[in-house]
Amino acid sequence: MNIPDNLVPVSVKQVEHAQAWEMQGKLAVRTASDKFSTNLYWLHTHHSDELKLTTMLGTTLLNLSSQKGRTVLEADGKTYTDSDAQRLLTRITGWTLPIDTLPLWITGQLSDDDNIIEVDSQNRPKTVSHDSQLPAWKISYKSWQTQSGAELPRLLDVTRDDIRLKIQINQWQALSPETDIKTNRPHPHSNEPVL
Repeated sequence: MNIPDNLVPVSVKQVEHAQAWEMQGKLAVRTASDKFSTNLYWLHTHHSDELKLTTMLGTTLLNLSSQKGRTVLEADGKTYTDSDAQRLLTRITGWTLPIDTLPLWITGQLSDDDNIIEVDSQNRPKTVSHDSQLPAWKISYKSWQTQSGAELPRLLDVTRDDIRLKIQINQWQALSPETDIKTNRPHPHSNEPVL
């Protein structure tokens, strides 16, 4: 993983304690007219997102970065900009992906517009409905894992009407600005601080 210079890996007890995170995994997209799988890389901070989709051979299909109300999308050798990531992605790719809430769902967290329909035996969300738009998005958590000391989904489906996203999280790393880690105690079993 390519961690930015000012961020360092840390361990957290819960995903919401991560000031930033980076994940690698796989994304399968199915629509009425299209079906494909891609590698997924996502670097998420409170102020910015960098999302990259690559082929199995490492060729970049799409690069979406947003920071402070400015989003840049690079695809097919062209660059597009907009103040809204969701609108830009829909305009260029035709996908109406819930790009603003995906970072929450990927880490097993819920937005204010989410309703838990079903929980699993450990009281984790199993089925969630996102009702801010109609038709509603449905999030199904298939399996969970522990990475960077925190529990988060391993496999989830996000569906609405004729679009289905299958997301597999292979690696997830909590990150913290380097200046913040000096104030935290180190984890007794690692060189990484615990937040």
